[in-house]
Order: sequence, then C-alpha cells, then structure tokens
Amino acid sequence: MTAPRDDELLFVPLGGSGEIGMNLNLYGHAGKWLMVDLGITFADESLPGVDVVMPDPTFIETYRDDLVGLVLTHAHEDHLGAVQYLWPRLRCPVYATPFTAAVLRRKLAEYELEDEVPLNILPMDASFELGPFRIQLITLTHSIPEPEALVIRTDLGTILHTGDWKLDPDPLVGPEADEGALCALGDEGVLAMVCDSTNALSPGHSGSEGALRKSLIELVEGLDRRVAIACFASNVARLETVHAVAQATGRQAALAGRSLWRMLEAAQETGYLDGLNFLSDAEAAYMPPEKVLIACTGSQGEPRSALARVAADDHPHIVLEAGDTVVFSSRIIPGNEKSIFALQNRLAGMNVDIVTEKDQFVHVSGHPNRDELTRMYQWVRPEISVPVHGELRHMQAHALLARECQVPVAIEPYNGSIVRLAPGPAGVIGEVPAGRLALDGTKLVQVDGPAIRERRQMGWNGAAVATLVVDEEGHLLRDPQLTVHGLSDSPDAAGVEEAILAVRLAVEGMRRRERMDDEALRETARRAVRRSLRDSHGKRPPTDIHIVRV
Repeated sequence: MTAPRDDELLFVPLGGSGEIGMNLNLYGHAGKWLMVDLGITFADESLPGVDVVMPDPTFIETYRDDLVGLVLTHAHEDHLGAVQYLWPRLRCPVYATPFTAAVLRRKLAEYELEDEVPLNILPMDASFELGPFRIQLITLTHSIPEPEALVIRTDLGTILHTGDWKLDPDPLVGPEADEGALCALGDEGVLAMVCDSTNALSPGHSGSEGALRKSLIELVEGLDRRVAIACFASNVARLETVHAVAQATGRQAALAGRSLWRMLEAAQETGYLDGLNFLSDAEAAYMPPEKVLIACTGSQGEPRSALARVAADDHPHIVLEAGDTVVFSSRIIPGNEKSIFALQNRLAGMNVDIVTEKDQFVHVSGHPNRDELTRMYQWVRPEISVPVHGELRHMQAHALLARECQVPVAIEPYNGSIVRLAPGPAGVIGEVPAGRLALDGTKLVQVDGPAIRERRQMGWNGAAVATLVVDEEGHLLRDPQLTVHGLSDSPDAAGVEEAILAVRLAVEGMRRRERMDDEALRETARRAVRRSLRDSHGKRPPTDIHIVRV
C-alpha cells in the first residue's frame, strides 16, 4: 500500500488482535504513521529453544521515514517488551510517562541503547502533537502504575485508544480512572474506540485491589508456616499488598526473582512504594517459617522463575517444605495452562499446599469485565468500536457487547488488517504483512522460517547424519557412516545397518554421470536414509549428507 492519504484515517494492528500479547498498533493519516505500543509474548513448547516472540515490523519499517513516533501506554511486557529488540529497525522517537520510561530504560541499558533511543518522558495527562496527530493522555487504572489511554485527534475525527485498563474504585497505587475526562471526551464526540477485550466474556466487575488486600490478610492469618505468593512482577500494587499483608500478620515481606527487584527499583525511582523495605531471598531463608511472606516470580510456570527453581529444588536460598503454602495471586494467561499445572503438580508432590483464584479470593484482574466495558461505552459513546487485545472469542464477545451498547459499527480486526475509520463506511479494506519474529538466542528469526521449522522437525523426528567417502567417479570406497539422534537409545540399534545398506544400494544404482555430481549424490543418499528409517522407525528425520572425494 502507499502512505495514508490526507482524506483517510487508518488503523492497522500488526500484533495483539486475535491474541493476547505482543501489541503493535498503527494509526495512519495525512502521509504519516503513529505507533502505539511494541510488545512481546512468550513462546510455548511449539517453538523449541525460543523464549520470546514479537511482531514482525517489516511493513512499518518500510515507512519508517513517515513514522512520527512510538507512544507507550504502560510498562507491561506485552506493550513495551520488544522496544529494545526492534527499535534499531524503526529509529523513531519514543514517548512514555515516568514509570513506564524507568522500566524501559533498564531494558535499553541491557542492549546499550539507553543513549541512542530518543526517550521523551511525558507527565500523566499530557497533551502533545506528533505530525498530524494531536494526542492527549487520560489516566486509567490497571495492574501497573500509569496506564494511559490515548486520545488521538485528527482532522477526520477523534480516536480513543484505551490500552489496558479497568475501573478500580480502590486501586491502592495511583489514582482512579479519570471519569470526568472520559465523559467530556464523549460529549466532544468520538469517532472510534479501540479497546481492550481480555475479559469481554467475564460478567460483572473485575474487582478491587483494596478488597483483595483484605482477603489475603484473612488467608495468611490462618497459616502458621512459610507462605509464598506468586504474582506478576509488574503488578506494583500487588507488591504493596504483599508488604501490607506481611505487616498485618506479623511477618516480614521478601522478594524472590530479579524481575521483582527491577520493578521495585523502577517504582521507587518514580515515587511509588516509598519507604517499603523487602528482605532478599537470602535473608528470607534464615527467617522462621511463620515469620516470612515471600513474593516470587513464576505465576505462569516460567521455567527460569524463582518459584519454578524452588519446585525443582534448584533455588540457591529458598526451600519449601510440607505444610508450606503457595498462593497463585494471578490469572492463567491462555496458552500457559500446561506449564502452570506442571509447576503446581511439582509443588503438590512436595506436599506444599496450593491456593488459586478458584479456591479463594486471591487475585483481581487488571482488565475490564463486561460491566466495566458497558460503563466505558456509556461515557465515551463512540461511533465505531474496534475490539483488540484478545483472542477471537474475546473480540467477538466485545463486538456484540458494543452493539448492545448502541454503537453503530463494530469491527473485529486481525493482525495485518487495514481498517478504514474515515471517511465512511468504516471497515476492513485490505491487509498488510503481519508475521512473527522469534528471539533465537541473540538473533531475530521468522517464527515460520527454516531455522525454527527444522528444529521443530528434529524435535518430532530426530536427526540423521551420513558421511560418504567416494572416489572421483563416485564409487563408494567404504561403507557409509551413519549417526542418528533422537531415534534410538543406542547408535548401533536396529535400523542403522539397514539404512547404511540402503545408501550403498542406492549409490551403486546411480549412473556414472549422476555419481560425479555432488548434489545428485547427496540427494540420492538422503532419500535412501529417510526411506529406510521411515520403514524401521516410522520417522523421516531431517538428514544431512557429507561427501568426501578422495
């Protein structure tokens, strides 16, 4: 496509639509593009050797001279976690409020980008201009400080991009959502609202952090041994809650997990959690079990988290024993069920008691349930609803709710959709490439590219390597050497000799001219190995053939 025209207003998501995670949203108008958020998601077992996945920015990279800036709505990984990886491909100014900037600076420093990225720090409720976009921040509430909705005003209409949000009457950290500003915006007139869909299937209200604190105090008061609370590292209000629960129950609060300490540092640097002191995991190890309350990483079963290491008896300081309790103060992010249940089973095998949100009131979501979504629509009254930040079923439920709230048009985009918001009629008018990149070690590769595809095939089918020693005319001078991996417990197992014989017969059956061609010789041998191993093992492993001519 060409650059957006002066007489059109476009929305193009490259990540975060039809999925929860790796948000990347673009707004196009008058020849310019505005990017909102640049996040990651975490890989599952379908991507062996990969921890982090992010949107492929190739489309906007093509137009980076027309990219006026990247505005970050808040500091969660799925909204800013890809900046340090992808900014060198974009090289645009970045805008964030103080806490979000403090979190991002730490990430940029790890990649020696802190002096290169133009990071502009904005006050909450700031107003500023980027090209043809006049932007105003409106403070909302979420499970992290400083979640900001973006009001994006253009000559063709006003958009409210909510980011992640909820309506919490007692958020404990940070102010309540600015209802007055949202109502005033609705009175002014809103063309489109691009809105969080995570909890669109959940009835009622998401709950208050203040009410949760009271519930956790009651729970911990009834326990007489060591208690660990697994939570999202970015949930700063939950860290304050852990500290308050510890004080109320005669315990000392401790943190286990580097990401918790990094988040605490960023919070205290920007005026949050002032005066709160936590024990280190080493200090907590010397406390009587009934006198310590440990906040730890690992609520999603992450293999390198503090709780996962404790469950594997691999943590340098913390040990959990029979009768101790682990509270999962979090929700299960779709896709993480297997890793979470595996972690909980390991804890159960240690006779550790487990408490989840299904057992007691130990977590409140940071996203709006249906009643909160309804309220937002009553305040803002947009002409167009654009559900994002959710799987397809969440977005469909959100679109239906928007129509029930009398919104004339609801559009369900997918990653790569070109959504025309103005001039009408609004709808999807095309698509652009929208792939995924995997952080493979220190390199970014395509999720569906040859490296990951071959690794996945090796995981399913094993691998084989054969060496052929031949003369100048391609005659075998000795039996081929064949090594197989992941197919048998022994390299001398049945099937290997048959495969070696199959290679010999296949090579001897080739014409002289073909045997003198290395590529033809290699392909013949490869097919012979794969056919033979298919017959003996039911597998067709990726196979490499090395040819030595003497």
